[in-house]
Amino acid sequence: MKYIVKQEEPAALAEWKALKNDEWSPTYGKLSGDVKNIVKMALMAEQGYICCYCERRLTDNDSHIEHFSPQENTSTDPLDFTNLLCSCQQRLKRGEPRHCGNLKDKWFDEQLLLSPLDPECESRFAFTGDGYISSAQPTDKAATETVVRLGLDIPKLRSLRKSAIEPFLDDSLNQDDVNRFVSGYLQRDSGGMYGEFWSTVRYLFGS
Repeated sequence: MKYIVKQEEPAALAEWKALKNDEWSPTYGKLSGDVKNIVKMALMAEQGYICCYCERRLTDNDSHIEHFSPQENTSTDPLDFTNLLCSCQQRLKRGEPRHCGNLKDKWFDEQLLLSPLDPECESRFAFTGDGYISSAQPTDKAATETVVRLGLDIPKLRSLRKSAIEPFLDDSLNQDDVNRFVSGYLQRDSGGMYGEFWSTVRYLFGS
């Protein structure tokens, strides 16, 4: 889970919400069309086009706007941009396991769900070279519960993390090569994208 630095809400969202009047009020259910697409693209961009939870690559057709605190939580404004993220899995293929926001669904526990908006979130998880994820500390109940509730250690994600790790284990690379490779991987590319499974690579190979 990579720390996400929230940006200002898109002007289009602010202007749409400002249309509120005696006969019409903005709700998340009414958010659609260009405005909703602008919001989603802004979320993807601020995350470097990786899922807010598992860090898979986000695409428009395989992602959804995620409410960290669920819309059903009456203490949270469903249109509050600071509570919005972008998670992978929009439309599930037959037999595909649910994970991330899709699996989390309406579950929310402030004490047990780690947030990618917390600057300390990256330090709460540990990774292995074969793709496994766990809490960095065995006593960290929140990290352990977060892995389970988001399905972060399901076989599919383990396999994808392992594949992301393999290029860094190339025997033809010396340590300087690896260091340069890692340094470049942890930076946004020219399109503003982070490498997939950023936290895994940083944990295993970063300084």
